[in-house]
Amino acid sequence: MLSRSALVACAFLALIVNVQAQGGPPPGPLPPPPVPPGNPITAAKTNLGKVLFWDEQMSSTNTTACGSCHVFEHGGSDPRTSNATAHPGPDGLFGGADDVFGSPGVPRTEADGAYSLSTFFRLGTQVTGRKAPSVINAAYVPTTFWDGRANPTFVDPQTNQVVLPGGASLESQIVEPPVSDVEMGHVGTNWATISAKIAASTPLRLSPSIPAQLTTWIAGRTYPQLFQEAFGSPDVTGARIALAIATYERVLFTNQAPFDQVLAGNPQALTPQENAGFQIFNTQGRCNICHAGPRLTNDSFRYIGVRPQNDDLGRFNVTGNAADRGRMKVPSLRNVELRAPYFHTGRFGTLEDIVAFYNRGGDFNAPNKDPNILPLGLSPQQRADLVAFLRRPLTDPRVANQQAPFDHPALNQSSPRVPQTFGVGTAGTDGFVPHIVAVEPAYVGNPRFTVALDGACAGKGTILAFSETSVPGGVLFNGMRTYLDFGGPLTVRRLGQLPGAGPGTGFGSGSIAIPNDPLLIGRPFYAQAYVFDVTPGVRFAATEAVTLMRF
Repeated sequence: MLSRSALVACAFLALIVNVQAQGGPPPGPLPPPPVPPGNPITAAKTNLGKVLFWDEQMSSTNTTACGSCHVFEHGGSDPRTSNATAHPGPDGLFGGADDVFGSPGVPRTEADGAYSLSTFFRLGTQVTGRKAPSVINAAYVPTTFWDGRANPTFVDPQTNQVVLPGGASLESQIVEPPVSDVEMGHVGTNWATISAKIAASTPLRLSPSIPAQLTTWIAGRTYPQLFQEAFGSPDVTGARIALAIATYERVLFTNQAPFDQVLAGNPQALTPQENAGFQIFNTQGRCNICHAGPRLTNDSFRYIGVRPQNDDLGRFNVTGNAADRGRMKVPSLRNVELRAPYFHTGRFGTLEDIVAFYNRGGDFNAPNKDPNILPLGLSPQQRADLVAFLRRPLTDPRVANQQAPFDHPALNQSSPRVPQTFGVGTAGTDGFVPHIVAVEPAYVGNPRFTVALDGACAGKGTILAFSETSVPGGVLFNGMRTYLDFGGPLTVRRLGQLPGAGPGTGFGSGSIAIPNDPLLIGRPFYAQAYVFDVTPGVRFAATEAVTLMRF
């Protein structure tokens, strides 16, 4: 029986041979990622990128930052992905086998802040058709996104002029989500609008908690002042936003995992079970064919049978090459234990599920399925050993523990300050109960705080009411239950007759300005929508109520 050191030596030799066969250097400790000459790393630009990456004001609804979908303590991916964040997939129907568990974005909104219907999510938060990949170690990847569509040549999103001629896939990727009306933007938004909004915003105004080092650097300055330090002039532009965020992402690489000690020649860095798993990874498991080298990826695109080939054409949409149908980028396995659920579909919840998938040779077939995806015949103990190697050895403790450079501001949407619904709605025509949609932050000075309702009877008049006080348990008024105190001051927005196509389809939204009064900070207020649903047996319908905390 081979000794522990011999097992590691065999596995390490297999890793070296695999990398050299692909034309790469022998593995060693992971070096810093490459930097395009036109966007050098500086402390000011890194700090500015960190502020922008975690600022939810980047989105039209003030609810989504880059960091919303790329949370470091979850491996740089999206921890919100679950059955509650389903996209209906290619058949357009929820609850099917083709559902994708993607990343939540924003409600579909117009330039004036009004909510409009989305095809699948109506007035609720939309969900992407793929789960967000990890941003950690993304600076090494030649072409980013699952399908590799981000071009290494970075073009200014406002002027269409080439800014960086190569090595800038990060910059190219960064400019896409803010203008997506699913992920961050309103319908028809552009980088001129986004840049102007950021220029007028207080940096990280919405964050409940900011690391001390970053607070010291911001020092109460405006965004133009921060851009002045980072770029030499105060201009806030889409290109500069991308350059700063990409600079920040280039310091987000991990080289302090136990696996890095193995790469440095220390065979004692892994436990006996982890060593056994490492050997399986490089031999019977054949994992290292794609997950090669110190980053544990060869950056290739493969169809491995996660979903039917035509459910998501992947790389084919970029190249037009029939052999690329369904192919997706091979992700790095660094910090993989933190990134559940897995694959671009978010379909598998545990590493055990992943190993079982590969052990059975995938779930679907196609002419271009990777020939290495075949039943492996691993025993239960071998599968457990492989999972053990994928966990602790590949995890950089700084990532798991939010230690620099993986410390970060807190997100408002993950705090208790998000709107909270309470009570029950009152049914209208045909028994449909309208519901309230409230996701935006109620910060003082917000010039356009929007609340919506959906599921009412179309064609009926509606008001959206805001009150400083509520009635615990609510009271009945003309057959509906109201939770607002009608005896106190009310702010009312008349929504008019609701668009839609009959009972249960009416929708609308309304906005108010929240005064920029520090005395309001910490004080809640309340909202509820009332529908004048006058039909036989019905007079009013109402939504549940919502508590809105000003900060």
